Amino acid sequence: MHLEMRDSYMRDDPEFIRWQEGHRYDPADRESWWRSWLDVVAETTRRGVVMRRLRVVSEPLSDYVRYEYDGTFTNVAAGEEVRWLPRSRARDLLLPALDGWVMDEETVILHHFSGEGQWTGPRMEVVHDATLAAQYVSAYEAAWERAVPHAEYRPD
Repeated sequence: MHLEMRDSYMRDDPEFIRWQEGHRYDPADRESWWRSWLDVVAETTRRGVVMRRLRVVSEPLSDYVRYEYDGTFTNVAAGEEVRWLPRSRARDLLLPALDGWVMDEETVILHHFSGEGQWTGPRMEVVHDATLAAQYVSAYEAAWERAVPHAEYRPD
């Protein structure tokens, strides 16, 4: 389970800059957008592992989240389930302070970002704590139930 809650990440990312300049991936030209991360997703989901990504977003979407939205078809094509949760639908949910991954019943990978969306130390923090993992799973599942599947989500 991957939880993303920021409206902006690494605005200096070359792919984001290309998107701002008008570049869009062509769904029909898989070789132009397939990358090593998608190989990991495809191999993992082929083994029967369910990979889910939940994006909690402000509406209207920021430019960065719109960039993510435009490219999410690549995640879905690789086998990832993706849902979108507008913040207005999450007002009574208690969500974690940090983005991250729940890997199993005791492993959580927490992501550390600055206010500008840049990585900060320690970037990714691997925590082995069953209580923390359970808290993330509980918050994630509550949000996932309210979220809109990617195929149905239409941003403003």
